[in-house]
Amino acid sequence: MPPAPATGRKDAAYEQIRRLILDNVWPPGHQALEQEIALQLGVSRTPVREALIRLEQDGLLQIVPRHGIRVLPMSAQDMRELYEVLTALESLAAELLALQRPDRDTLAPLVQATDAMAQALEQDDLDSWARADEDFHARLVTLCGNRMLAEAVFSHWDRAHRARMFTLRLRPKPLESTREHRALIDCLLAGDSAGAGAVNRAHRQRASRELLSLFDRLRLQQL
Repeated sequence: MPPAPATGRKDAAYEQIRRLILDNVWPPGHQALEQEIALQLGVSRTPVREALIRLEQDGLLQIVPRHGIRVLPMSAQDMRELYEVLTALESLAAELLALQRPDRDTLAPLVQATDAMAQALEQDDLDSWARADEDFHARLVTLCGNRMLAEAVFSHWDRAHRARMFTLRLRPKPLESTREHRALIDCLLAGDSAGAGAVNRAHRQRASRELLSLFDRLRLQQL
């Protein structure tokens, strides 16, 4: 087999390290040397170094000269600011989508994701619930048709995912999310732009309050 192209090795290293962070295999504060990472992934240091630079730009880790990397934690203030941005952008996406008066076929991915969430909760499968929930929000942002808005949301996606997965089993069972998603779909079908924005805004703000309450309840400084 010929060696993999340099770009392929770099991208593969990026995805492997990113997944280790997002799945909290490397928890906040985790430290590792570049050489250790290269050995773990079975690649040379060059693609690892380039992947780490990208991940630092993504806000997932910090490169510490001569000391490798440190996975960045999130403080309560980080979480608050992140959810303020996501709430504003996603609510605008909901408003823009409602203005298009989408039909049921267009919104089928949102309905399917919501149904998958409900089924996952019935089976007490929180990991499947989280995947379906993220699929709903990703589809919502994509369907609105504003490419720059979607890019702005997805630039913060990984940090939000990591925080949500870290706290998934610390929060109350997410029974309200399915109802809120169905209410949003109803607004979208009715072409109710103001209603869609308001429902999504309330949905995201509730989720933010639940996450932030963990910092107080568990006396966390960061996660």
